[in-house]
Order: sequence, then C-alpha cells, then structure tokens
Amino acid sequence: MRQVSLPDGAMVPALGQGTWMMGEDRSKRSTEIAALREGIALGMTLIDTAEMYGEGESERLVGEAIAGFREQVFLVSKAYPQNAGRARLRASCEASLKRLGTDRLDLYLLHWRGSVPLAETVEAMEALRGAGLIARWGVSNLDTEDMEELVDAGGEGCTTDQILYNLTRRGPEHALLPWLAERRIPIMAYSPVEQGRLLENRALATIATRLGATPAQLALAWALRRDDVIAIPKAGSVAHVRDNRAALDLVLDPTTLAALDATFPPPRSRTPLAML
Repeated sequence: MRQVSLPDGAMVPALGQGTWMMGEDRSKRSTEIAALREGIALGMTLIDTAEMYGEGESERLVGEAIAGFREQVFLVSKAYPQNAGRARLRASCEASLKRLGTDRLDLYLLHWRGSVPLAETVEAMEALRGAGLIARWGVSNLDTEDMEELVDAGGEGCTTDQILYNLTRRGPEHALLPWLAERRIPIMAYSPVEQGRLLENRALATIATRLGATPAQLALAWALRRDDVIAIPKAGSVAHVRDNRAALDLVLDPTTLAALDATFPPPRSRTPLAML
C-alpha cells in the first residue's frame, strides 16, 4: 500500500475508507462492517467518520467494525463546528470516543468552519492533544484564506485539510493545493467519485475501458496521482472495496492524463472551495 507522509512524519495509506451515510440502515449493517474489515485486510487502514454522520451512527458502526483491529487502524473523526470551542470540544470528542469504543483518535478534524474563532478551536484541539485524547488534529472544508488565518491563529500544528476534490472539482489546484504543498500538508479527498455521479460520464467510461479499468478506478487513480493526496471513498460492500483497492494498481500515462485534462479541464482562475 502506497503511503502518504503527514507533517509529523507519521505515514498513512494513500487510499482509505470513508463512511458518510454508512450505519444509518440496520439492514445493511453486517454488509458494511464486512466491507470495512475487508478494507483493513487490504491495507486501507485509514477510516474516516464524523459525529455528524447519522448523528453518531457511523461512529458506532466503525467502532463495531474495528473491534479487535484497533491497533491496525488510523482512526479519523470530525467535530461539528458549533462544538469546536473550548467549552464543548472535549465533551464532543469524548462522545465520539465512546461511540467508537476507543480511548483516542489518531486524527480529529474541525468538520467545517462555523462561528467559533479559529484561534479558540486551535486552543481546544491542542488541549485534547495534550490530554492524550487525540494524537493530532486538522481541518475540513477550509479554503486558502481560512488556512492562512488558521496558521496566523497559532494553527501550525494542522495535519491535513479534508476537502472535496475529484475530476469535476479541480478548483483547489489553483491556489489551495499549492499553498498546502508548500507547507507539506496533505489533503484528504472526500467524494473522489462525486458520490457516484462521475460514473455516468461517458468520456470517463471510454478512457477507463481503454485502460481495462472501471470509471471509479480511473477517477480514484487520478486523485491518487499526487503524492500529497489521501483519498477516502465510501464502499458499502466487499466487492466495492476490492474495486476501489485496484485503483492503486492503475498507472496513468501522459496520454491518459492529457485526455482527462481535456475532458475535465484544470482551473484557469481561483474559485471558492466547493462543499458537499
């Protein structure tokens, strides 16, 4: 499994597992748990969740899936922005830990920016790190100006920025990705296949067929072409997990990359960071 380096030197798999909208349907529980465990077995040991996902149900599902495998997993969760201040973040984190059945998170993220000042969030995150409840912290859905403000507020310890990034959402390439790369902060790319919408693109399917791959594998391989990207697709079945894992074996030559650029042009100007 190819690894990505975090700012503190920790290495994590370039391809992880997302869990948005998992854990919400009891009839799918055993299938989803099997999928997460298959991903762990295949080396996709970074698992991302959030207190928002199913109002904690995703965390409970992940907790059940990783029982007995905790030491193999790089566990990520996210806090609601309204909980990201000094008065509420610890309680929010402890609730997530209880649902996950663990005593610490490997990475804890601010889910998106809200009304709590970034300086206060930094202070609260560092307090959690000092208490041993989290190993490191980061953010999600913060654009370049937000990141600059975060650093100015004492947030040099930020580990990652989890953002919407895929073939149809290339805006971050203009300013945000270069800013992060300069500081050796990798991104976590959520919805790397645009919640499945990319699979309906005929041009993408044509290019994928030429490579003997699926459109999903090609979209994932494109996101993973950079050494500073961690992709976290969701997969609700063992077969889907295996399909995602195969993306790491797909080599994109210059001709393929040029064809993808022609179909999904890179940004020519700065655009606001998109969110889902």
